[in-house]
Formats: sequence, structure tokens, C-alpha cells
Amino acid sequence: MSATVASRLLRWFDRHGRKDLPWQRAFDDGRRDAYRVWLSEVMLQQTQVATVVGYFERFVAALPTLRDLAAADEDTVLALWSGLGYYRRARFLHRAAQLCVERHGGELPRDFAALSALPGIGRSTAGAILAQAHGLRFPILDGNVKRVLARYHGIHGHPGESSVEKQLWQHAGAHTPTTRVADYTQAIMDLGATVCARSRPRCDACPLAADCIALRDDLTAQLPGRKPAKSIPTRATVMLILRDRHGRVLLERRGPQGVWSGLWSLPEATDPDGAWRLAQQHAQVDDARALAPFTHVFSHYRLAIEPLLFDRATPQRGIADNPQLRWCSAGELGALGLPAPVRSLLLQVSDSASAERQAASITVVPSGFEP
Repeated sequence: MSATVASRLLRWFDRHGRKDLPWQRAFDDGRRDAYRVWLSEVMLQQTQVATVVGYFERFVAALPTLRDLAAADEDTVLALWSGLGYYRRARFLHRAAQLCVERHGGELPRDFAALSALPGIGRSTAGAILAQAHGLRFPILDGNVKRVLARYHGIHGHPGESSVEKQLWQHAGAHTPTTRVADYTQAIMDLGATVCARSRPRCDACPLAADCIALRDDLTAQLPGRKPAKSIPTRATVMLILRDRHGRVLLERRGPQGVWSGLWSLPEATDPDGAWRLAQQHAQVDDARALAPFTHVFSHYRLAIEPLLFDRATPQRGIADNPQLRWCSAGELGALGLPAPVRSLLLQVSDSASAERQAASITVVPSGFEP
């Protein structure tokens, strides 16, 4: 059965598979660049191909080799990653590149154990790198592959459960062929992304439809099993946009823990009064305007953001002595790692006229404050 599955997928891939993705480009000897394969695999975690392509091309244009990535500073890496989310992936990528320079001669190791020991490289990512860059027979099990195998074999339960994942790995290994491993790896990922989709799968176009248990038993809507639902809490924050007379905005580097760790963001307070007290620590301010609130959704909670714009602020002395604070012009923002919602907010207020259109008509003055 495993040979049958592989041969059908490869025939389908030859006609319908994706063969022109930027990380698939090979050297003159036919080999693919392991660095590009690795970068694409990390970017594709939690992110679709259509979104990744532009980020990938921008990243490799700036950092074309593993050694370039290792030598880059963190701000450069995070700025190139900004907008992709899940920033821990970028920090792991950066640290893994540095370890490759320190321990592996500036190359990704071809040994599975050494490769999977690097930060951010798990079993599936290591297998994908070795299979696609070197043609070595290692299975993969990303989200698309899990969906294909769960439906084809009729495996119930959430793929994140250890017993279910163990079954899926067994099938993944059994189906991986000994030849054309790179093409097979891309084929099964492509099948899950383009045909065996999460909703409304195109079973009539699937090369595995003839003996797919989910199709036979009308279970495509139930398989793979969903992750048990949990209520997502909402947290509230006030973001301070302190802008001086030159149009510069005060940014603060976030700490090493929590979401957006290590990124440059806006100072935050729990409520408007706290925002005013914090603003006065950093600048002389006369008034503030409330901009339209919005909500940013993380995987485990929602963040309700209330922006306060303090315009024409006069910076307090001493900010330059704090490496975690900096006044930045609009032109400098592109070189910094900023969370996507913060970057979007700053773009909206970069023009004074735009800010006036979005600002509330009432000036916000906290209780007990006299300008």
C-alpha cells in the first residue's frame, strides 16, 4: 500500500504539484539550498504559502546565506520577520544559525540528531530539510500531512494527542518512498494544502480518493478531530503613542518573556490614568486624543487595545541613556522588529491629518491632571 500511495502522489505531483516556489530553486548540480529549505519550513509553520513567498524573498535578499543570518543583529532579523507573527520562530532561527557557525562549519548538519537538536527544529522540520535538500528518506508530519493521513487512514482524535500523533508518524514513515523523496515530500504537503483542505476538500481531484476511509465513510468533515475548544480570555491595554514635534514616536523594547518578547513596541498602561502617569515619565505632554480601539487576537487570548495619542510631546532628558527606549522617525521604523498591529497603528498616525481624522473629538484628561 505504501508504494501505491507514493506512486499515485508522485504522478499527481508531476501534473499538479508546485514546482516553482522560490525555495525550490536548485544549484547547478541539482541540489537545493538547505538554508532556503529550512527558512521556508520555519516560515510555513502557522502560515500559508501565499503569505510566505513575499516574506521569504525579502528575507533572503537581505540575508542570502546562513552565515549572513548568523552575523545579523536581532533587530534586523525581527524587522524582516515583522508581520509573520510567532516571533519565537525568528529568534530560534537566528540562534540556530549562530550555533551552525559555532559547531557545524557554517552549514546545517546532515545528521538528523544534530539537526533536530538545533533551536526551533523539530522532527518534522528536520525531516523536511533532509528530504528536500539532500533527498534523504525521512518522513514529515506538518499540519497538511496530518490531515491527509488522518482522512486516508480514518484516524480519529486530535492529531496533537500523543497516541494519535504516534499513529500518524507510523503511516508517514511507511508511505515515504526511497526515491524522489523531495518530490514526494512536496507532493503530500501540496495535496493537503490544495486538495485535501480543511473545509470543502476537493475529493474528486484527489489521487488517493479510491481507498480513502474518510471519503468512504463520509467523515471528511469530522477528520482530523478538532482540538478541544477552550474559552479565550480578553485582556485590555492602553498603548501610548508619544509623538514629538519632529514626528518621532517613543518606542520601548519588550522584555524577554511574554508575547512580542524582544520586539520594539509602544509603552503600555492598564488604564488611561496610568497612561498619563507613564507619559509624564517620558515627556512633557499637554493633552491626549483617544484613537479608535481595536482587538488583536493571539492563539490563547484577545488583546483589546485602546490607543492614546500624545502629540507635540517634549521628550524628557535621559531617554537616550536607556537602551530599552528610543525616539524613532517614520523612516527608522522599517529597520526595527515591530508587532504587526503596532506597525499598522503607527502607519495610521504617521500623518497628522490622518491622525486627526481618526482621533476622537474629545480631549482625554485624567482625573486630577492639570496641563
